[in-house]
Parts: sequence; structure tokens; C-alpha cells
Amino acid sequence: MTALLRLRLAGFLRTGRALAPLLAGLVTLSVLYGGGRAQPGEAYGVSAVVLFPVLAWQTKVLLDVEPDVQRRLAQALVGARRERLAGLLAAGVAGLGTVAVALVLPWLVGGIAGSVEPGARSVPVGIAVGLWAHLLVVPAAVALGALASRASTGGAGYGVAVLALGGVGAVVLGLSDSVAPWLAPPVMATARAAAGDLAASTVVLLTAWAAVWSATAGAAYLWRRRFRP
Repeated sequence: MTALLRLRLAGFLRTGRALAPLLAGLVTLSVLYGGGRAQPGEAYGVSAVVLFPVLAWQTKVLLDVEPDVQRRLAQALVGARRERLAGLLAAGVAGLGTVAVALVLPWLVGGIAGSVEPGARSVPVGIAVGLWAHLLVVPAAVALGALASRASTGGAGYGVAVLALGGVGAVVLGLSDSVAPWLAPPVMATARAAAGDLAASTVVLLTAWAAVWSATAGAAYLWRRRFRP
């Protein structure tokens, strides 16, 4: 399975398919940080919201690079379960790479305030909160991107629809007055928590929420793959 994971990452990088979502994320974040400096927690919380649809798109692109025949051959060699798990792991590794770039970018463009406002959390704590916010987004984005992949939907149009519905739904359902926020991953809730006072209980709640949503969406992807090998 490790060899298959490396193969998929190599195909994703060598074909140049990784450039489109990465550049889209960099441009969007550069525009975001161009509006002025912000405290690390606030800046990184919004960054995580922006990256959610980008990481989901990146996952779809990575999973769609491999031809259908090659994917079926991989299933025959390593088994269906390992083949699907290798794809999710490869998307997760790629997502962590994009997150690493997103965490460094605001310091390069001057988007993070170096001085701390009175009563605000320190810069190292703000960075830690930002890292937590981004790590919460990765599994949810990978699950959404996998659901939108060709192997799951069977067509490009359906995949785009799933991506659009998931990306917009995460924002709309994540609004503070939403009637059903649990239908979406806690992307918006995490951004609000990162910008304000963050209690340990809130960290636990949002982390559990993200884990349950990601596991549910990932299980839906694996269930879909039973009918579309």
C-alpha cells in the first residue's frame, strides 16, 4: 500500500495537476492577507475556511489523475480496501503539504501582526490555534473531495456539483444562526473560535464534531466505491 501511495503522489505531482489547486489557494490567501495584518488566530481561522474548498478540489484532482483501468489493476494487486485507503492517505499527505504552505505564506506577505494587542493571546499560542484549525479542515476536505471524485460520482458534472454543494454548504450551514450546523463540518465554527476566546471544552467539541463528520463522509465514499470500483 505504501508503494501505491507513493505512486499516486508521484502521478499527482509529475503531471502538474497539483499546480492548479495550489495556485488557487495561494492567490486567494494572498488577496485575503493583502487586506491588512491580523492576529494569528483570527488570520489562520479565516485561512482554514478559505482552504476547505481548495483542499477538497485538490483531493478530487489527485484521485482523478489515475485512469480507471489502472485503479482496477491496483485493486486486483493490493485489494479494494487498501486501494481506497491509499487514495485517501495520499490526499491527506497532499493536503498537509498545502496547509504547511498556507501557514508560512502570511508571514512572507506581512499578513500576521507581530505585536500582540492587550488581552489577546500570544503569537505562539495563536499559531498553535491556527495549526489546530487547519488540521481540523484537512480530513473533512479529503472526505468531501473523495465523494466528488470520478470513482465515486462516475462523471465530472456530478463531481463539480458535489464540490460546490459541499463548499457552499459548509459556509451557509456554518453561520451562527444556522438551524442545522451539524450537517456541515465545523469550518465556520472553528474560525469563530480561533478569532475569539477559545476554551478547552470548545476545542474538544469542535475536534469531535470534525472527526464524526469526516468519518461519516469517508464512510459514504467507501460505500459508494462498493458499487463503482
